Amino acid sequence: MGLRLATVHRQIISCERCPRLREYCEHIGREKRRAFRDDTYWARPVPGFGDPRARLLILGLAPAAHGANRTGRVFTGDGAGGSGDFLMASLHRAGFANIPTSRHPDDGLALRDAFIAAAVRCAPPGNKPTPLEIANCLPHLDAELSALGRVQVIVALGKIGFDAYVRLLGRRGVVVRPRPHFAHASTDALPNGQTLIGCYHPSRQNTNTGKLNARMMDDVFRKARRALDRPTSSD
Repeated sequence: MGLRLATVHRQIISCERCPRLREYCEHIGREKRRAFRDDTYWARPVPGFGDPRARLLILGLAPAAHGANRTGRVFTGDGAGGSGDFLMASLHRAGFANIPTSRHPDDGLALRDAFIAAAVRCAPPGNKPTPLEIANCLPHLDAELSALGRVQVIVALGKIGFDAYVRLLGRRGVVVRPRPHFAHASTDALPNGQTLIGCYHPSRQNTNTGKLNARMMDDVFRKARRALDRPTSSD
């Protein structure tokens, strides 16, 4: 990991901007789930994970209470068939991940040309962060994005992540007209040269009901791959 990205991640881990979220994460870490009663929970803000030279940024909602809030790695540890495995299986098929599962931080998972982050870095009660909590976390995403430096394509998993990225563009002075609207497999060419792609979040609720299936997610990452392979004006 680059020195600059490591510095950003230390700042994320030490963040105390949202008292409600910090209290909730620490409470979950003490109470635990029975299946994980012998685990030591991370219970801190969760930084992004992946290739420091990534051109693809995958932006989720927030850590799961007994997933990333337990393991300390985004989309990791929510069990077989959980959102982490569903996402990683698709990334593996698309050539962005070396293995198709995401179970624990020492599982050997490595991402290629991809980096995963979250709009909110602490697990929120009911998976529902407040608008202020989302706004409080935007500087972390901004700093991470600056440290990555090569991002060309953003796949936003769910409307909250999608809207957070559009809000970040405004913070950076990038005005997008008309304003992008979230939809599965939506594609928006941004004025800064990036491409923003929408994707339903791979939550169990979405995958168990069939709102999102493997083919639909694979379609999104094929779009992302095509956008990355497209020649740019500097090529």
